Amino acid sequence: MMDHLLWLIPAFPLVGFILLALWGKHLSRFWTAIIGAGSVSLSAILTLFIGLNFLSSTPADGHYSQTLWTWFEVATFIPKITLYLDALSLVFVFVITFIGALIHIYSVAFMAADKDYARFFACMNLFVVSMLLLVLADNLLLLYLGWEGVGLCSYLLIGFWYENPSNGYAARKAFIITRIGDTAMAIGLFVLFYQFGTLSIPDILALTPTTWHEGATITTVTALLLLAGGVGKSAQLPLQTWLPDAMAGPSPVSALIHAATMVTAGVYLVARMHVIFQLSPIAQMVVAGIGAATLLIAGFSALTQYDIKRVLAYSTISQIGYMFLALGLGAWTAAIFHFMIHAFFKALLFLAAGAVIEALNHEHNMFRMGGLKSKLPVIFWTFLVGSASLAALPIISAGFYSKDQILWYAWASEHGNTTLWLIALFGAFLTAVYTTRMLLLTFWGDAKTAVSHYPSKLMTIPLAILAFFSLFAGFIELPHNFGHLTLFSDLLHQVLPETILKAGIHGELLFQLLAMLVTFGGIYMAYILWYRKPQLTEKLKQSAPLIHLYRFWFSGWGFDQVYQVLLVKPVVFIASINKNDVIDKFYQGIAILMVRLNRALSFTQSGSLRWYIIGLVVGAILILSIQVIL
Repeated sequence: MMDHLLWLIPAFPLVGFILLALWGKHLSRFWTAIIGAGSVSLSAILTLFIGLNFLSSTPADGHYSQTLWTWFEVATFIPKITLYLDALSLVFVFVITFIGALIHIYSVAFMAADKDYARFFACMNLFVVSMLLLVLADNLLLLYLGWEGVGLCSYLLIGFWYENPSNGYAARKAFIITRIGDTAMAIGLFVLFYQFGTLSIPDILALTPTTWHEGATITTVTALLLLAGGVGKSAQLPLQTWLPDAMAGPSPVSALIHAATMVTAGVYLVARMHVIFQLSPIAQMVVAGIGAATLLIAGFSALTQYDIKRVLAYSTISQIGYMFLALGLGAWTAAIFHFMIHAFFKALLFLAAGAVIEALNHEHNMFRMGGLKSKLPVIFWTFLVGSASLAALPIISAGFYSKDQILWYAWASEHGNTTLWLIALFGAFLTAVYTTRMLLLTFWGDAKTAVSHYPSKLMTIPLAILAFFSLFAGFIELPHNFGHLTLFSDLLHQVLPETILKAGIHGELLFQLLAMLVTFGGIYMAYILWYRKPQLTEKLKQSAPLIHLYRFWFSGWGFDQVYQVLLVKPVVFIASINKNDVIDKFYQGIAILMVRLNRALSFTQSGSLRWYIIGLVVGAILILSIQVIL
């Protein structure tokens, strides 16, 4: 049994964080890198070791559990610091530690010239620790600690270069918007505790089917409250506006947020609490609807961006939308499978984009790039692999196998329907278009910015490893008509229920061929519009009806402007009216009085010895006079 080693998985990066936070300024860059990247790498190695043991000899109860200590005791509420590893959390822990380690190794070179080297790795380590606590938590209180931890770390890392005011604004925006969902989630936890008298996840999942009946109001309300938390963290409609601005942070931060931590937390929460969502058809329908709408809206926005990182940001929103769609369909394993594959290719794309940006002297605009295919060959080929997987290039990319599952379930599952399938299919078309556009503008055509810096091996080796998994990881879960190899779903079915299909497997090939045609159609359309006939694109973009639509999509469908009018300005206006009320004047008066008393007393400290002697004489005379009178 390996359960006694579970605590070491989060302990390694936690120790790294403590060392770097307390003594980072006194450590050399070499030792900072060893502690920062080495601690997460040790967690990744230990996770592989524990994971192989778990797979080879799965315990009878299907999980490892380790109680470290009792957190606190309040009457009958006695939450414990207990780590819980089952098939679902194993997948997440593997992604967090393995991809996190590669991102840390890449960061050793990428952040080498940064003055706050130790602070960066300290925050990155804390990010990994928080996410590990979230997915290993045995109870929802400990999960919520990790949940808020990743929120804090996102704030610290998005605003890492805080000298630029816009970066600080992006960090605050992410922190505040995700707090909206977190507040709803906290209310949901209170409801669960009130109903069940515990926040233990296994106990709640066991008690829910016998305590709540399907379609009950309390079930739907609780599910929607939990969903609100997931929507905020995973940047889904209507709380998606923080993620594109989060690109203000360094590229490794973007890779960690998008691939292994922050935005995947909502997917984990819904999957972990799937029993509650299964008992609420309304909540499941809402999950699927949010996912479908998000993947479509984000896809259109990605199509108009010129900043390479913002394209990838909208792409993440869209791909998480696919995961939410699958969760809403009850295709639990398909959602988690796409989560894992997405983690590989999205980390790859962000890290490769970071290498391009650094090579071009921090240029983000794709229209000022071009011609990098021969100048940065390693970056090009790895970026090409990541793009192929994002666009779900048939047969040869891992993204094809994970996205194909979701498309098939959108049609053939018990909760699937034609509308959801058409939206998912059109989303795949948009993905192929904007991915090919990004690839062509960045690497083909004439060079518009000279290469000033070439990436080191510490940056290219992680890219090569991620590219390998972006190609071949999909083979662990083949479609029904491809031999039906189901290593991934067989593992997850220990935790998540089997999805019921309402259609047989005979029609699956037809839908796969249709999805392939859609993907190739998107690639060809992007090839025509941004390579063969770019003048046609400019002409279309400047036409009267399309120019407004283009700006609308570019602005993220105007959500920021709507929130500014409906929420931000009214709050600021009320605060400006209220800032000089009676209570404020009272405290302002105390502050003014203290300042004036301080100034009055400061006159006694003139520095003149003559005045000090006179003061002593006057004081002595007063004291003697009082004694004589008394």
